Amino acid sequence: MNIPDIDLPRVIIIGGGFAGLRLAKKINKKHYQVVLIDKNNYHTFQPLLYQVATSGLEPDSIAYPIRRTFKDHDNFHFRLAEVKHINHTKQHIETNFGNISFDTLVIATGAKTNFFGLINVEHNAIPMKSLIESLDLRSKILQNFEKAIYSNDIKEQERLMNFVIVGGGPTGVELAGALAELKKQVLPEDFPDLDIRKMKIHLIEAAPRVLAPMSENSSVKAHHFLKKLGVHIWTNTQVTDYDGKLVTTNGKINFHTDTLIWAAGVEGAPIKGIDATKIGRGNRILVDEYNQIDGLNNIYALGDVALMRTKETPNGHPMLGAVAMQQGVHLAKNLNNVAKSNKKKCFKYKDKGTMATIGKNLAVVDLHRFKFQGFFAWFVWMFVHLMLLVGFRNKIIVFINWAWSYIRSDKGTRLIVRPYNDRISKKEHDNTLHKSA
Repeated sequence: MNIPDIDLPRVIIIGGGFAGLRLAKKINKKHYQVVLIDKNNYHTFQPLLYQVATSGLEPDSIAYPIRRTFKDHDNFHFRLAEVKHINHTKQHIETNFGNISFDTLVIATGAKTNFFGLINVEHNAIPMKSLIESLDLRSKILQNFEKAIYSNDIKEQERLMNFVIVGGGPTGVELAGALAELKKQVLPEDFPDLDIRKMKIHLIEAAPRVLAPMSENSSVKAHHFLKKLGVHIWTNTQVTDYDGKLVTTNGKINFHTDTLIWAAGVEGAPIKGIDATKIGRGNRILVDEYNQIDGLNNIYALGDVALMRTKETPNGHPMLGAVAMQQGVHLAKNLNNVAKSNKKKCFKYKDKGTMATIGKNLAVVDLHRFKFQGFFAWFVWMFVHLMLLVGFRNKIIVFINWAWSYIRSDKGTRLIVRPYNDRISKKEHDNTLHKSA
């Protein structure tokens, strides 16, 4: 890995997401040598992935180079690599570029899409957990309309313009609202040869209401906003199968669609080498109140991949960016305290509230003392997300894009730069290699 050995303890952080980035920033590099490893050379602001998928933002607006973030930091090293295995007895990790030893290891690998064992859905649906998946979805959406122009079959046109979103959490709700705005404001002008009224947006949620973790008032308002935009909402409904053309559910309704978007849930993404007895609910690593993995000295887990069960949180903290950021900052303080021979402190999550946007001037916000909806909630949502973006340039670009979209009711440039149908899935690629071997 070509990392110098110096007279400082080495802290390896696996993952450059919210938790890993905050930890790497706040840890005192006069006391530690910090090595950050990620399979991408950029940090992705995941809450805005849906806007990339719906052409509202370009990918470089919500991604920021990790090396640039730490360009003035001493005793810091970034390595673009994929961690294959953790050997905690020998205190080293195995990567696709070799092994590297550690004194302290922090696993901040985040979460991956949870398909709940539905194999056909996993193979045929489109998730939205990464920048690449968001670009895939953008291409898929635009290509479907291009295909629909050539079709003389009305049912085929309807299938191509029928979009089914599974999951009524913030991601699903925000994506449904963005697609509805595309239908209303953009697509009729882009595709005058098509009857865009045939486009349908379905939002499927297994719970009795959308945005179930939020207050009932916010949930009702979000439901009302979505219906106002023309989204069809199906609650108490679970998807049971999808063969690429037909979505079947546990109810009486099935959907003929070429595009199933899976936003129904996530699970932890631990690394091999962590014993199965240390993996808890949601495939998350069990940690104590200091974020240390049970029974493993100097190995920690943060964010979505960590499950910290306390009296207040018997099922662990929610898998939110706010939790990850707070845990990253807290662990940095604890490690800095250890370097000064001070005591560590237990982690306490400060819930500052939750929010979701549905469309222009439409959002819901739940704070401890206040709950509000509409234009002011939408303004608060925009301000908070702008402030959380990494990099001044990204803040400016996103602000200009939002301002332009607000004034002109336009959504980006809608370029198909990497056609979805020309790509093969990783699973198909692996099968091809296996057959040729």
